[in-house]
Amino acid sequence: MIKSIFLSLLALYGAISIAQTAPTVAAASDLKFALEEIAASYKADKGQDVKLVFGSSGVLWQQIKNGAPFSLFMSADEAYVDDLNKNGLTVDKGSLYAIGRIVLLEKKSGSIKLSSDKEGLIRAIREARKIAIANPDHAPYGRAAKEYLISMGVWDQAQAKLVFGENISQATTFALTGSADFAISALSLAISPQVQSQSNSVLIPDHLHKPLRQKMALIKNTAPSAKDFYLYLQEPKSKQVMVRYGFVAP
Repeated sequence: MIKSIFLSLLALYGAISIAQTAPTVAAASDLKFALEEIAASYKADKGQDVKLVFGSSGVLWQQIKNGAPFSLFMSADEAYVDDLNKNGLTVDKGSLYAIGRIVLLEKKSGSIKLSSDKEGLIRAIREARKIAIANPDHAPYGRAAKEYLISMGVWDQAQAKLVFGENISQATTFALTGSADFAISALSLAISPQVQSQSNSVLIPDHLHKPLRQKMALIKNTAPSAKDFYLYLQEPKSKQVMVRYGFVAP
């Protein structure tokens, strides 16, 4: 009898602990400022914390496949979420939450005049010592940057000057610190107050690269609290934050 009560209490305690565990969100680095704002709003509205882990989508995808204890995956490329779902690692197929945009970005004191036209881009590449992009092998924004340079016919000229960030945040930091003369960054980072105060940027036409269709999904066997945040991300209040940071609603 006593043993039965003890086991019941232990199970109840375990259930409460899981429910109160802050979900860990694995998110693409382009989401840093927008998602931090949404998480703060969620805390104010719901009284619940959310743990945010930022990185390149390809690296986070691999970590999830290797068993990393993430609750929700917010990828900058829907293909990574689709693969996890195909392998039975997500609750469902997930949902598109945004379409990203890329920009040319340099620090305010930079000497290169950035321009989205081909002539201006060629001049910027010629004048630059280093150009930062996210690693296209695993970062969707890096792939978009490479596609843009190829579309403009300047990949060969730029290639020797490229420095790769582990993710789009690091590539942006290279430009802000002067480690690179300019970067191909995410609009969501460029228009954040933290980055905008330090830089100048030029929006790249979206027809020059494949759409950055960004998808999120709950990971199987995750904390129940993760679903609540997942639904909160789909509310109008959260979507308005995303739009304010330059994301296009899908």
